[in-house]
Amino acid sequence: MNFQTFFLDNELIIRLVAFFGIFGLVAMTELIIPKRTLRINKMKRWFNNIGLIVFNSLILRFIIPFTGVMVALLCQEKGFGIFNLITVPSWIAILSCIILLDLLIYTQHVIFHLVPIFWRLHKVHHSDLDYDLTMASRFHPIEMVLSLCLRCFFIALLGVPVIAVILFEVILNGAAMFNHGNFLLPKKLDNVLRLFIVTPDMHFVHHSIEKNEYNRNFGFNLPWWDRIFGTYKAEPKLGQQEMEIGLKDYPIERSVVSLGRMVMLPFEK
Repeated sequence: MNFQTFFLDNELIIRLVAFFGIFGLVAMTELIIPKRTLRINKMKRWFNNIGLIVFNSLILRFIIPFTGVMVALLCQEKGFGIFNLITVPSWIAILSCIILLDLLIYTQHVIFHLVPIFWRLHKVHHSDLDYDLTMASRFHPIEMVLSLCLRCFFIALLGVPVIAVILFEVILNGAAMFNHGNFLLPKKLDNVLRLFIVTPDMHFVHHSIEKNEYNRNFGFNLPWWDRIFGTYKAEPKLGQQEMEIGLKDYPIERSVVSLGRMVMLPFEK
């Protein structure tokens, strides 16, 4: 059995083990060493944030007739895409594609901040008034659909190996839960980790209520793009504990917490 067959035969198990394992670890760490006091009832907020995750999963499963893995398999079969047309060691193709897909996510994130119609969708993510791992997947369903379509387009264009697609999506989801975690990391450890991965303190700046801070630190997984393209900010002006999160247009709980309000938020004046 080759590696591709193993990953395909066990794709669901790999994804579930990675998701619930990382979710459980981050959730437990948040309980043991929380960094910030939450403002909203945790049970109520988690119920609605996780409800949005489930809703998005159903939308993607039953409305979109393809996945990244399906596109990668089809391109491999048809010999379409850059890495299906050139001969390089498989590990180079896999590593290169994971890095390039991460650059795509960074670029998409910047675009969703700069283009008004996309920002209306992305505000759902930024309007949360608390910061913890459930924020990692708090995105509007239309944004999720657009993101999947864009990712599949580049998977086809690059001819991304199937293994790279699965690994990238598992790593991206895990990294997002990690860097949205509300737990305390020693400063020295954070300074080392943020050389290789986006840390909670680094990404926390991105959720500031101030525009000149929420338009910084766009990376979800690799931290290098922010430094390369000049969007990196080490710390918020008011510091990690005093910085206010959310959006100035949505300062109160009832405007952003419920599932219905999150789905309708982009369509409000």
